[in-house]
Amino acid sequence: MKKTPNQMLIIFGASGDLTSRKLIPAIYNLFKGGHLSKNFCVLGVSRSNMTDEEFRTKAILESPFLQKENSKEDPQTMQAFAEQFHYQDLGSDYDHSYDLLANRIASLNEQHGTSGNYIFYLSTPPSLYEVIAKNLSEAGLSKEKDGFRRLIVEKPFGYDLESAKTLNDALHHYFDEKQVYRIDHYLGKETVQNLLVTRFSNSIFEPLWNRRYIHHVEITNAETVGVEKRGGYYDKSGALRDMFQSHLLQIVSLLVMEPPISSDAEEIRDEKVKALKSLRIMKSEEEIVKNTLRGQYVKTEIDGKTVKGYREEEGVNPESTTETYAAIKFFVDNWRWKGVPFYVRTGKAMPTKVTEAVIHFKTPHHEVFMSQDAYRKDNKLIIRIQPDEGILIKFGVKVPGLGFHVEQANMEFYYSDLESAQVMDAYERLLLDAMQGDTTLYARADEVEAAWRFVDPILKCWENNPAVNTYGYSVGTWGPRNSDELIEDSFGWRNPGDLLTDETGFCILC
Repeated sequence: MKKTPNQMLIIFGASGDLTSRKLIPAIYNLFKGGHLSKNFCVLGVSRSNMTDEEFRTKAILESPFLQKENSKEDPQTMQAFAEQFHYQDLGSDYDHSYDLLANRIASLNEQHGTSGNYIFYLSTPPSLYEVIAKNLSEAGLSKEKDGFRRLIVEKPFGYDLESAKTLNDALHHYFDEKQVYRIDHYLGKETVQNLLVTRFSNSIFEPLWNRRYIHHVEITNAETVGVEKRGGYYDKSGALRDMFQSHLLQIVSLLVMEPPISSDAEEIRDEKVKALKSLRIMKSEEEIVKNTLRGQYVKTEIDGKTVKGYREEEGVNPESTTETYAAIKFFVDNWRWKGVPFYVRTGKAMPTKVTEAVIHFKTPHHEVFMSQDAYRKDNKLIIRIQPDEGILIKFGVKVPGLGFHVEQANMEFYYSDLESAQVMDAYERLLLDAMQGDTTLYARADEVEAAWRFVDPILKCWENNPAVNTYGYSVGTWGPRNSDELIEDSFGWRNPGDLLTDETGFCILC
């Protein structure tokens, strides 16, 4: 196990929801797992007026997100964990001198022996990233004189290509690129990382991973909930910005990329950038209208109860055309993938909470034996990212009895079967990687810009072209009915169930 160096984690926005709900439980699990260095501490920074003790009580000892740990653990263990946490009140806003903060960091560095190694985690709105980076720099906290300095920023990273470039330039003014860690919690999931191992460690897959054998690739990301209390944010964002540009294009890059020279972080990130740059950008509005579709869930009656549509959600414009469902067909212009269509969809208020990638292999050129079910005749490799994480292979077998009729069988693997393996939560893995200086699962500046470069023309067309419709779909269904028309020369999307082996093949009402 790689050793984690001494260090201090400084969390901006420490009184916020993300810190309580995700970051502190992740730090606790790293603490329990023995992954933290002996000389480690956390400094929470925010605008709330709290003492160290009040912060420890609120964020740890009485936190609803650590309730189970507080009830079952030895109180001395929880107290020892809590004593590694400190708090600094920034005052009325984030945009002023950080001299007091710098003094507190220097004091804690000496007290805890953190060797001058600091990670700044910006658990704040993106509008504050540049402000905080500037003030950290002016306080002398960005220069790596006597230890490392790392800056972790959350998504969304930019609103479009221009704003992403502006934000990159702003951060680079105060921090070097190697110091900036752009976090995407999707890449912290074991099954996302396993895409690389599945491809490059198995000779049964890699020789087939190209246009000669693959008919098409589809990726589905679905959530059963609507926008809930995020209506105000979501109405300015939409599914394409919220999920496709970041999470789903990251999965695409891992499926498309060429073999890296080694497992070194920069080698892998180089190939991911090349993969994203090879996506064929749709330049004409006619092409975009033909190959994209957007939808929005509408008010629906389910079991005699009325479920709100998107336009009835709090904070949403009653006449909004913002998409809660997006489906895109696109191609990759390189030798490996020439002519292979990729289909990616994401949506809210759907029947199943699921994320998976499906590789559809071509049928044999000459079919000697008849398939029982044309819908199920192609071989599939299904990589389930959540839930019921695992891998499923669908292949043809002979139906018992006379003749040579074929039906599909399943061969599956589940992560839950690896009882000896401890699967880290996404934030645990990503935090530990940042602590150890491993950038493999963090997005680089050119990677973010390459993703926006592909998405930008679609966003502009959707916002400005009256020919782009927003199709309604009922809550609990698989999106607009005409979304299957995107997938040519096949049998529509795979509509998965809760379990990896479930496949309904049709829309259902929940």
